[in-house]
This record gives sequence, C-alpha cells and structure tokens, in this order.
Amino acid sequence: MRQVTRRQENLAGYLFLAPAILVLGIFVVLPILYAVLLSLQKVQLLGGIEYEFVGFRNFSQLVEDERVWIALKNTAEYVAIVVPSQTILALLLAVTLNSGIRGKTWWRVLFFLPTVTSSAVLTLIFMWIYNTNGLLNDFLSAIGFPTYNWLGDPAVALKAIMIMNIWSTAPFFMVIYLAGLQDIPKYLYEAAELDGANGWHKFIHITIPMLNPVTFFVVAMGIIGTFQLFDQSYIFSQGTGGPNNATLTVVLLIYQAVFRNLQMGYAAAIAFLLAVVIIAITLIQRRLFGGGS
Repeated sequence: MRQVTRRQENLAGYLFLAPAILVLGIFVVLPILYAVLLSLQKVQLLGGIEYEFVGFRNFSQLVEDERVWIALKNTAEYVAIVVPSQTILALLLAVTLNSGIRGKTWWRVLFFLPTVTSSAVLTLIFMWIYNTNGLLNDFLSAIGFPTYNWLGDPAVALKAIMIMNIWSTAPFFMVIYLAGLQDIPKYLYEAAELDGANGWHKFIHITIPMLNPVTFFVVAMGIIGTFQLFDQSYIFSQGTGGPNNATLTVVLLIYQAVFRNLQMGYAAAIAFLLAVVIIAITLIQRRLFGGGS
C-alpha cells in the first residue's frame, strides 16, 4: 500500500513538472540541439532550404576568419571594462542609498530611470550626445579637455558604447545590491563598532564578504549580458561594426553571417563558440567566488 502511494506521489510530482519540462524542452533544449546540428551543416537558404553535412569545416573557418578574432577581442575588452565598472558603481550607489540619505526614494527612482528606458532610444540619445558638436564635446571643450569624434574614431567608438552601458546597467544591479545590503544583520555592525571598527573597516570586513553571493550573481549576469552586446553596436555602426570593425561584437558578427551572408551553419558555429566562452568564464568565476556561497 505504501509503495503504491509513493508511486502515485511520484507520478503527481512528474505531472506537475511536465509543463515546465515541456516548455524547457521545446524552447531551450531543442533549439540548442538544432544549433549544434546547424554548426555541422552548410545551409542553402535561397531557392528552398537545403542542408549539406560539412563536419567541422565551419569551425575550421572560425580559426581562419580574421573578423572572428577582432569581434572576440572587442567583446573581451568590452566585458573586461564594463563588468567591473558597473559592478563597482552599482555597489557604491547601493551603499550610498542604504546609508539613510535624505530623499533616498527619489534618488532610487532617478538612478533607476536609465534601466527602464528602451535600449534603442537610449542609444539614439547617446548618439546625439556623442555627435561632433554634441553635448559631451561641448562639455569637454568648456572645461579644457580634448574633444573626440566619438562615432567615427575607431580608437574611441567602443569606449563610447562602454560609457553608455555602464551608466544604463549599473542601476539595475544597484537594486540587487540594495536588497543584499538590507539582508545583512545589523548586530554584525554593532559588534564591530564595539570592537572599535570604523566605517571603512565595517565595509571591507563585513559588507563585502556578506555580499559575496550577490556579487557572484551580479558579475555572472554582467558577463552574460555584456558578451551578448548587439543592439547598441548595431545602431551605432548601422550594422557594419565600424568604424574599421571597432564596434564589431560576436553577436553582431552572428547577425551579419545569417542576414547578410546567409551562412546559417557558420553563424551557428560562432554562436557555439560564444556559448563555450561564456560557460568557461562563468565556471572560472564560480571557482573564484567559491560558488557564490
């Protein structure tokens, strides 16, 4: 009787899980398997879809394609600068707002506004700011700093996108840090004060260690998001990745391979490479943060 009851419970559990498993299977697992299959094929899109098995030829083409390495370099540089910057800025904003400053509710709304703004609209606004005669150059000129051709100079075009993304994404992670800060027990700070710790000591030895799981999540999400940079780069360069491939990213290269060159198999191989890079970096980060625990 007990065995029958256990079977019934297991069956009921699987039935409850079935909708989620079905959705994950259709919209996650099957597309991944299809992408892996595509990466081994040469796909003819014009005049009817045809598949030709080419093995690892698409992957060997990756090694020889100079634009793949340029895109990886640009994306890696973007990740290396944006992720630490937005993480530190988000933490500083969260600590400031959690310190009991006056009007903190309004400051939270003000800081969070860039996050709820459409990415495309935000990019167009910054393109206007970055114009040769735009607000940023006017400001730099007024305080005696050199001005730049933010949209046309390969040396600064990617940096312009970095500045925009740090400003627009840090508030989202600020909210996550705020939740983490409010979860830290107050008695830890009180005990530290009794031992003579000042504000800096409390921040270094209590706040940062206690926020370790939050930082792991913020950095992981930041890495995944920045590696998938597409829309800002596409709008800034009108889909070319220019000037001189300075804003070419891996996802933009995938877009170009599919919609410009009609190379679905090659695009799938690039996507597979991107997935491997993201997974590898996330696993390394997990070891560095001790699994976020």
